[in-house]
Amino acid sequence: MGNLKQNQQRITYLLEKLSEGQGIRPTILDGVKLLRADTPMPRVPVLYEPSIVIIGRGRKRGYLGESCYIYDPHNYLVLSVPMPFECETEVGPDGSLLGVSVKVDLAVVGELLMKMKRRPSTNPDDGPLGIRATPMDEKMTDTTVRLLECLALPEEAQILGPQIMRELTYHVLCGAHGGALQALITMNSNVGQIQRALHRMQTDLDKQLDISTLAEEAGMSQSSFHHVFKSVTATSPLQYLKTLRLHKAKLLMLHEGLSAGEAAEKVGYESSSQFSREFKRFFGASPMTEVNAVRSRLEGGASRV
Repeated sequence: MGNLKQNQQRITYLLEKLSEGQGIRPTILDGVKLLRADTPMPRVPVLYEPSIVIIGRGRKRGYLGESCYIYDPHNYLVLSVPMPFECETEVGPDGSLLGVSVKVDLAVVGELLMKMKRRPSTNPDDGPLGIRATPMDEKMTDTTVRLLECLALPEEAQILGPQIMRELTYHVLCGAHGGALQALITMNSNVGQIQRALHRMQTDLDKQLDISTLAEEAGMSQSSFHHVFKSVTATSPLQYLKTLRLHKAKLLMLHEGLSAGEAAEKVGYESSSQFSREFKRFFGASPMTEVNAVRSRLEGGASRV
């Protein structure tokens, strides 16, 4: 096993070799994406799926509430729930920001926890359970190197890749904040019930979801549901749902060519005018202005990551 510095240099080299253009790009291995930004990006709203984000070069800052999470070559980011937050990208004189994200599979997390003798730990004072920045160590960098190396070989990626992703998840569980992942899959706990509520929000986004009903399904009072929900996501259930709908609507307009009215209906808005007002308040521009601006950046090779 190489030392930490050598591994980090290897990660940067492999990411440079594998990256093809700016933005977030899928790879031949399902659940693994490459990140690249050639220019700095200002603080903007983003929505990340549950993932482990490892940066080879450059720096990203995630803002959630009053907290700032830095992920760079020395710290990886773990998001254990779909997390809307704000993010800015820093690009240094040594070259483009380069990174890789690996999907968090809660089924794999549960399987690993059943076999682990040592329980993961976390500090509740470190902020919301759904997001954590943790120092990279030699084992994490070594596993990342092997994951990136196999991406260059389709057969190895398909055969070895899933096992390396599983190994990476194991090292996250063994890290300083592994307990955050454990809490989210313990379904008989309040935190586990919030995970189920988040899944319901994701899958039933077009329905008129009622927060009191979600609290009842979780077996909690509305006040308890609100408190635990905020401990995971750093926001209220209602604000989380609104943010989720706005992000999903933006993606529908961007990737499926829907109009603002069609996208609004798809994500559960009854009023197009209300959707447009809330969209502009959140993203700083009207729906079509924002989508056209993103399309221009994509076509010009400057997508947000």
